[in-house]
Amino acid sequence: MFKSSILAALGAAVMLTGLTPMTASAQATGSNIPGAATGAQSQSPVDGSAIEATEQNARQRREARNRANPPPPTAAENLAAAQALATATSTPCQVTSAELRGVTPAQEKLYEAVCATGPGFIFVSSTPPVAADCVLLAGQAEIERARDPAADVGTQCANPVNLDVLRVVSAYAAEAGVACTPDQGSSIGRSGAGNLIYEVGCNGADGYWLERTPTGWKKTECLEIVGQNGRCRFSTTAEQVATLKGRFVGDADAAACDPTEARYMGANANGSFYEAKCADGKGIIVRFDNAYAVQQVYPCETAQRIGGGCKLTIVPEAAAPPAAP
Repeated sequence: MFKSSILAALGAAVMLTGLTPMTASAQATGSNIPGAATGAQSQSPVDGSAIEATEQNARQRREARNRANPPPPTAAENLAAAQALATATSTPCQVTSAELRGVTPAQEKLYEAVCATGPGFIFVSSTPPVAADCVLLAGQAEIERARDPAADVGTQCANPVNLDVLRVVSAYAAEAGVACTPDQGSSIGRSGAGNLIYEVGCNGADGYWLERTPTGWKKTECLEIVGQNGRCRFSTTAEQVATLKGRFVGDADAAACDPTEARYMGANANGSFYEAKCADGKGIIVRFDNAYAVQQVYPCETAQRIGGGCKLTIVPEAAAPPAAP
C-alpha cells in the first residue's frame, strides 16, 4: 500500500513536469486554454431588446400572480374601508377596528367593524352599500334557531366585542332610565310601528322591554308585558314578585301582604292595577300612581268589580241568603 502511494505521487510529478509553462501574456489572456477566445472575441454581442422583453415578461407574470392571489389588506386598509361604508350608510359608528370577512361572487366585500360605542356592524360594499347591526343579527338568529335548530341564520358577527350583546343592551337600558343591574339582554324584533325592541333582564328584579321610538326610549315592565299576553325570557316569577313587594313598602295595608304571585291587570286614568297573592292565602288588588306609589288597596273579597276581580286568589263565594218562608 505504501509503495503504491509513492508510485502514484511520482506519476503525478511526471505529468506535472510535462506541462509547458504559460507566458505572462498567455496567463493574462488565457490563450493556452483549449477553446478559449482571445481579445474582443471573448464576449458575445448583447441584445438589449431581448433583455428588456425578458424583464417585461417576468413583470407581467408577477402582476398576473398578484391579481390571482392578491396580498391580504392591512388592518389600516380594512379600517378605512369600513369607515367609508359607515359614512356612506349614515351609520353612527366610529370604527376602531375592522376585518374583511369575505367577498361575494359579485365582488362585494363584507367587513365586520367594531365601533367605539354601541353595537358593531357588518358592512357590505354593494350598490347601495348595506349596514347590518350585530345585535339585531344575533337576536334574529336566536329567534330562527328557536324555531329550527338547523336554520341557516346567514352571516353573523364573530368579533368578541361584537358578541357582547349585554354590553350594548345595558347601555340602552341606562339611556331609557332603567334603574337595575342588567344581567341579560337581546334584540327581540320590531313593534307594529317598525320600532326596534330589546329585552333586558335585571338581577333580582323585573326586567323590561325597551322600544326605540323616534322621540326616545319607551320602557315597559315585563310584568306588564306578560299581563298583555306577551313574553319575557329573562324575568322570573320571583323577580317580578320582589319588584311588586318593594312597592308595597310605606303603605301598611299593602305591606301586610307577603306576595307569592303577581299579576298586572291594566291601567286607566286613575292609575295602574296589580293583583298580589299573599302568603297567608288571601289576596289584594293595589292601585298605583305613575310613580308606583300605592293609592288604594282592595281585598280580593270585595274587589270583584275591579278589572274582573282577583284571578290568583280563590275567593269563597258568599253564602246564599235563606229562602223566604
